Amino acid sequence: MNIYNWHKVESLSLGDLSEEKMQEVSVAEKRVGLLLKDSEVFAFSATCPHAGVSLCDGWLDAQGRIVCPLHKYRFDPKNGRNTSGEGYKLRTYPVEIREGYIYIGLQP
Repeated sequence: MNIYNWHKVESLSLGDLSEEKMQEVSVAEKRVGLLLKDSEVFAFSATCPHAGVSLCDGWLDAQGRIVCPLHKYRFDPKNGRNTSGEGYKLRTYPVEIREGYIYIGLQP
C-alpha cells in the first residue's frame, strides 16, 4: 500500500483546466504537469526525464500521449510509460479531486 502526502494545487482549481491542454504548476517545490483528458485529471513530472525540458510546452498526439517538444519522445499520462521505446519513464502522481480542488499525492 502506498502512503502519500496530499498537496493542494493552490494556483488553480479543476474548473481552470481545459480538456487536452497541459498546464504546469508548482507543488511542494516540484514542477508538476496537469492534464485533463476525457474528464480525468492526470499529474506527471513537468520535466522530461531525458532532456529536462518542460513537457507542458509539448502536445498530445492522436492517442493522447504527451509528446516532448525537444526529441518527440512520447509518454502515456496514465502510467508514465515511454511509448517511443527509449526506456525513459515519466514520473506520474496520483490525483484526488476534493470540492473542485486538485490534490497531488507525493511520497514522503
